[in-house]
Amino acid sequence: MFAIVTIAGQQFKVKQNDELFVHRLEGNAGDKVEFSDILMVGTEGNITVGNNNKKVQAEIMDHLKGDKVIIFKKKRRKGYQKKNGHRQSLTRIKINEIA
Repeated sequence: MFAIVTIAGQQFKVKQNDELFVHRLEGNAGDKVEFSDILMVGTEGNITVGNNNKKVQAEIMDHLKGDKVIIFKKKRRKGYQKKNGHRQSLTRIKINEIA
């Protein structure tokens, strides 16, 4: 059984016991979270589009930062260079149940 669910503004295809990285969520490590914005649910050969009162329950594993992304801007022949970096705040969650 799988589900397409919207988590923190992004869509993910999830199955039971999946671990995935999403944008930072509220809560501490070990907290349970529930997502009710289900777009599609699929079982063996059957696909249901829409919510149909389904929910995805997950557990927050930990909070961390992603890899550094380098932003480099340059204008040629003008002597302008600008270098910045950014690390996205992420949350690792484990999908416990699609109910």
